Amino acid sequence: MADIWIMRIGHRPERDKRVTTHVALAARALGAKGIYVDTEDLVLEENIRSVVSRFGGDYTIKTGVSWNQAIKNFNGKVVHLTMYGQRADEAVAKIPKDEDIMVIVGAEKVPAEVYQRADFNVSVGNQPHSEIAAMAIFLYEFTGGVHLYEDRGGEMTVIPNERGKTVVHKQE
Repeated sequence: MADIWIMRIGHRPERDKRVTTHVALAARALGAKGIYVDTEDLVLEENIRSVVSRFGGDYTIKTGVSWNQAIKNFNGKVVHLTMYGQRADEAVAKIPKDEDIMVIVGAEKVPAEVYQRADFNVSVGNQPHSEIAAMAIFLYEFTGGVHLYEDRGGEMTVIPNERGKTVVHKQE
C-alpha cells in the first residue's frame, strides 16, 4: 500500500488543540505516514513527536503548511472528507491503493476550491459528527485496519488484554 498523508485545514491552536491532536494520533494509529497542519503550532508538533518517540513508527508532523501548496505539490490522489461527497462505502473501492493519497480533514468550513481540486470528495455518513470519527472510519475502511496492532518498534508498547493494563517497556 502506498503512503497516506493527512492535511488538516483550519486548525485554530487556541480552540482546536485537542481535536487536531486526536486527528494526528488517530491517523498515526491507522497507518498514515504523517500530517500537515495549515497553522503553525510548535506545541502540537512537540506533542506528536513525543508520542512517536515513545511508541515508535515512522510518522511525521509539519505545521504552518499552506493547504493550497500542499495539494499543488502532492504527487498522488487527494481525498477530501466531507458530508457532501460520495458515500464512503462506494468511494473507497475507487481510490487507488498503489498511489499515495492525501486526506483533507477540515476543522471549519473548507474553501470551495478544496472540493474542486480533490480527486475524491468522500462522505462518511450523512449525520453531523466529528472530523476525527470521519477520518478514522475512512482510514479503517481504506486500509482494512491492518495497522491497528502492528509493532512500531517504540520504547513502549501496549499489549491488549481483556482486563488490566499491560505496557511493555523495552530495555536498552
